[in-house]
Amino acid sequence: MCNGKEALDALRKGFYDLVLMDCQMPEMDGYEAAALIREPQSGVCNPQIPIIALTAHAMKGDRDKCLAGGMNDYISKPVKATAVADALEKWLPRKQGSPASILSPAMAAPAPVLPAASSPAAEEVALLDS
Repeated sequence: MCNGKEALDALRKGFYDLVLMDCQMPEMDGYEAAALIREPQSGVCNPQIPIIALTAHAMKGDRDKCLAGGMNDYISKPVKATAVADALEKWLPRKQGSPASILSPAMAAPAPVLPAASSPAAEEVALLDS
């Protein structure tokens, strides 16, 4: 979506599990869109949908402003994958038979430690890669 109006239109037409709402958008910002989503007369399919704010504002009080505006959570930019994963884990409904974590095994596994370039093991890795 490019702006809050498009988000409202989408939420009126279909059911979603969660909204990631940018606070600064043209035409209708995230604060106004969140407030309208929460209004029972808004026509959205689920006025109680979890809304997670995404904002470059990381000043004291910005989180409170988002929460007071009807958003459920807050992630500041630059966005870190772990912050998004934590928020999704917290706010997405757990479905029957879903895995314990929303992270794929590749995302959850620690990165492999490669040997230093000057070690004999590094030369073996280089041979295997050729």
